[in-house]
Amino acid sequence: MTEPQFDDATLIAAERLFGVRYTDAERAQMRDNLAGQIELAVRRRAARLPNALPPATLFDPRLPGLTLPQQAALRVTPSVAKLPARDEDIAFAPVRDLGAWIAAGQLSSVRLTQIYLERIHRLAPGLFCFATVTDAIALAQAAQADALLAGGTWLGPLHGIPYGVKDIIDTAGIVTGWGAEPFAARVPDSDASIVRRLAAAGAVLLGKTSVGALAYGDIWYGGRTRNPWNTEEGSRGSSAGSASAAAAGLVGFAIGTETLGSILAPSARCGATGLRPTFGRVSRAGAMALCWSLDKIGPICRAVDDIALVLDAINGFDAADAGSIAAPFGWDAARPVENLRVGYVAADFTDPLDLAALDAVRALDITPVAVELPDLPYDALSNILFAEAAAAFEELTLDDTDDLLARQDAGAWPNSFRKARFLSAVDHIQLDRLRRRVMEVMDAIFQRIDVLVAPAVTGPMTIIGNMTGHPALAIRAGFTELRTREMPAFLHAAPKEAEGPTHTVPYAIQMMAGLFDEAAALTLGRALEAALGVAPRRPPLPG
Repeated sequence: MTEPQFDDATLIAAERLFGVRYTDAERAQMRDNLAGQIELAVRRRAARLPNALPPATLFDPRLPGLTLPQQAALRVTPSVAKLPARDEDIAFAPVRDLGAWIAAGQLSSVRLTQIYLERIHRLAPGLFCFATVTDAIALAQAAQADALLAGGTWLGPLHGIPYGVKDIIDTAGIVTGWGAEPFAARVPDSDASIVRRLAAAGAVLLGKTSVGALAYGDIWYGGRTRNPWNTEEGSRGSSAGSASAAAAGLVGFAIGTETLGSILAPSARCGATGLRPTFGRVSRAGAMALCWSLDKIGPICRAVDDIALVLDAINGFDAADAGSIAAPFGWDAARPVENLRVGYVAADFTDPLDLAALDAVRALDITPVAVELPDLPYDALSNILFAEAAAAFEELTLDDTDDLLARQDAGAWPNSFRKARFLSAVDHIQLDRLRRRVMEVMDAIFQRIDVLVAPAVTGPMTIIGNMTGHPALAIRAGFTELRTREMPAFLHAAPKEAEGPTHTVPYAIQMMAGLFDEAAALTLGRALEAALGVAPRRPPLPG
């Protein structure tokens, strides 16, 4: 390799890119040894690393001294609902009821699967929420579930329940295209760990729900996933198809992933119920890696009880995931909500709808306590995401195959990946240290409270919770009239000016809990779900 030559103009330009300033003497000292540093970087790039290979330094959300919360046995209130006559009413029924009807022999898995497949083929094309529909596989799995039950084998509350899985999660022999043109023909030869766990629980795979390209936004190579409440707008967040399908009654439940809002944001937009579990609780083995220290997999449903049933099935340590953490899960739906210590950050509650949700918490005989966040540059932590994502897909940048992605605006991945090459390694380490400081802040807060209530997609809690690994539950809190608008790709960006007619769309609230204490968030979420009474309302779709 020919050693590059650096003059002062080049070095000064580089200084501007990295936000530093050196003297003439300091630049002169660098000229003779910068070439070796660059050569090492170029030589490393020649060693192509697979997407699944994690860094040697692994993120662990647990600070020294953390004690895992005690877990009650999983107990969800038994279903007493009668089987409806109408297929649409069956389709929108919660998993708890669907499972009870199947277990009692009142509803077959095959019939339920046929109901969902009919709805998918009729409604999904207008929502762009399925990348692949696996009719034959679904019907075969449903028939097997019915045969097992007829023979006396019941695999649990998900036995025979059809679901959709986000299309960055591997399914053997089924295209898993990551929503991105360069990978649109990608067919894995094995199932992801979570798919195997759901199969063992008796769940039925309906297909792959659409994902924003490389787990970003709601635009993928098949179009833009739509919000079933207003099909003129996108469903926001990369678990777009999972949230849209769950809210539209096309699946019993769905699986999504979150790096920075991709479960909570589309759940909020589409009016679904979504859980971002504690980092490390659910195995990511076999899922596309976007950010090894941030990625999480969780359920998207239509009811809080269903979240618990699905989380119970997918929870568990997996040696195949370097970030996996062994932590039991349990939840008693009868736990008294009045005993919860609930907090909120007063500065985040300015919207009347958020304040109304906080009033609903008070109406549960809970007195929320105001907590304060120290003045820290929380939004700067997003550069951790950009750096890891650029590393995960480095070959797209270096080979110029990022041009194949349909989305090419300033906020899209290609530009973000290129800009990330100018992030400083030193600054990155400092960001990691800031991240630990924020972990300490949240640890101190959760010494005082059990649940932190926050707006679902505004304020700092989305970036804080994802960076610290805390679990969060988003539930529908009501409805609002909004104009169609282009939503920001990242949650801390401002949306473009609203335009067009108004539409009634759901509004959500989130409940963040201590590490591995999803049960606390579920308890408050279940009580609010009942008190608010807005969960049963359905999107205005053709019956």
